[in-house]
Amino acid sequence: MFLVLGEVLDHYEVAALREAAGELDFQDGRATAGKYAKPVKHNEQAAASPALDAITEKVKTTLTKNRLFKAAARPRRFVRLLVSRYSPGMEYGLHVDDAIMDGQRTDLSFTLFLSPSDAYSGGGLVIDDPLEARTIRLEAGEMVLYPSNTLHRVEPVTQGERLAVVGWVASWVRDPQRREILFDLEMTASELFAREGKSSTIDRLNKARTNLLRMWADD
Repeated sequence: MFLVLGEVLDHYEVAALREAAGELDFQDGRATAGKYAKPVKHNEQAAASPALDAITEKVKTTLTKNRLFKAAARPRRFVRLLVSRYSPGMEYGLHVDDAIMDGQRTDLSFTLFLSPSDAYSGGGLVIDDPLEARTIRLEAGEMVLYPSNTLHRVEPVTQGERLAVVGWVASWVRDPQRREILFDLEMTASELFAREGKSSTIDRLNKARTNLLRMWADD
């Protein structure tokens, strides 16, 4: 399941993170690329520092409180977060994310955009699926969440700067189809409750959703 989350960060939060990112030291992005991704990765990412930790902690805290993110990802833990930067001529060729990072399974990937879409040209996130290649360019503060097992790439940036927080999540429910079923049940229950209030239908729906999660969640 691919999901776009709007306004994960508001205008002021984005501005604060972008300003903080401007003080970071950036290094060759190939430092963290896997064996097969390294030859096609040409970008920069922030070096480890307390300032980077502050940015990633802010994003983790925000996502942990986001209802849609929690319903879609069923996050067990954040595996890794980084701040990436693309300048003119930089790109990231077709690749799939590593299945294991820092000793943990990656189930979902996300890109949280910090640069406004009109601040750079090119730089679209292109995700392959069985039907088509989807190109995603979002506004600052918006995020796309997608399964880590997909082939994807970042188009060359031709002008300006593309700044984003990229991350990976280990889910309580590793199967993407099961996560989608739980997401649909969660959204349906929420919509019914908002429209009709508590009812026996809501109770049965929540019973089914909760028991499926109990069956499918990793120990």
